[in-house]
Amino acid sequence: MLGQPLERDQALLLTFADLAHAMVADYDVIDLAHRLAAYCVELLPVAAAGLLLTDERGTLRLLASSNEQARLVELVQLEADQSGPCLESFRTGAPVTVADVSTCEHKWPEFVTEARKQGFHGVYAVPMRLREHRVGALNMFSSAPGELSADDERLAQALADVASIGIVQQRALARSETVVEQLQGALNSRITIEQAKGVVSERADVEVDTAFGLLRDYARSHNMGLQRLAATVLHDRVQADEVARFQARHR
Repeated sequence: MLGQPLERDQALLLTFADLAHAMVADYDVIDLAHRLAAYCVELLPVAAAGLLLTDERGTLRLLASSNEQARLVELVQLEADQSGPCLESFRTGAPVTVADVSTCEHKWPEFVTEARKQGFHGVYAVPMRLREHRVGALNMFSSAPGELSADDERLAQALADVASIGIVQQRALARSETVVEQLQGALNSRITIEQAKGVVSERADVEVDTAFGLLRDYARSHNMGLQRLAATVLHDRVQADEVARFQARHR
């Protein structure tokens, strides 16, 4: 997290400019979601972040996470009878603060167990919505008990709002049908990206989080969509090796 006021202000300007550019350039909802999760960790006093998005049936699905630990916690929430602070924020349309997960053992036992296992002790979740239309939730995890400051809470909601506007407007521009299909495809392609992370992780001999960074950076450097690169990596050994070697050229 950034500390000095001037440094933080500059980072905020660059962050919102980058998110805006991501929504008007070659729109890729998965890339936007991963940028959002990464910026949460960079700008806020949290250890990880994740993003849940509704599919065409209105069911929440995991779209992005800043690291493997956050991904596992998010999946437990979705599998444990759809319960947890992130799901509650989506359903109520209001932020949910859990200063210490140990206080919620009876309410969300599976979530608390997994959160502790992954080293998280505090959670802050904000809804992703445009007015009354909710499309998902942005979730942040802390490695120590505690709450975000009022300013940080506002920033977290602002980040979520920017992404929400992009998603909702894209759906509206195509009168929902075409873009919803694209978003559903993006949700489905998360599996492809997870598989590609595994391939690159093995070939580059790095952790899966680092492997995702290689995929993301390679895609941006070569003006490729993240989804297309991931699919290519799974079926093209030469492409997979090139992404793995991308690490050495950018140390």
